[in-house]
Amino acid sequence: MADIIFLYCTAPDPETAERIADDLIGSKYAACVNIHAPMRSVYAWEGAVEKAAETPFIVKCAKDRADAARDRIIALHPYDCPCVAAIPIDGAHSSAAFLEWVGAATTL
Repeated sequence: MADIIFLYCTAPDPETAERIADDLIGSKYAACVNIHAPMRSVYAWEGAVEKAAETPFIVKCAKDRADAARDRIIALHPYDCPCVAAIPIDGAHSSAAFLEWVGAATTL
């Protein structure tokens, strides 16, 4: 059973999220990317409170591909400081078939 990481990310719009997703899937850095509906973000940036529409997305990848996926997201992302937060998945409480699929889909 593969060790799995979910990378929680945000993009400025759905098109950017999809462009990053296409690259990650095509390069086998990820097995799946879930792109969610746009949301409003309120955040501190350079001493000010900012408000913006963003599109969250979750990248599902094998743990051994997570660093490469993170680096690729950062390289493709238009933000100076993109949100890329790793969430480890507890294999003991997850679907074994799902974990195996993610591992197989990200094997070179």
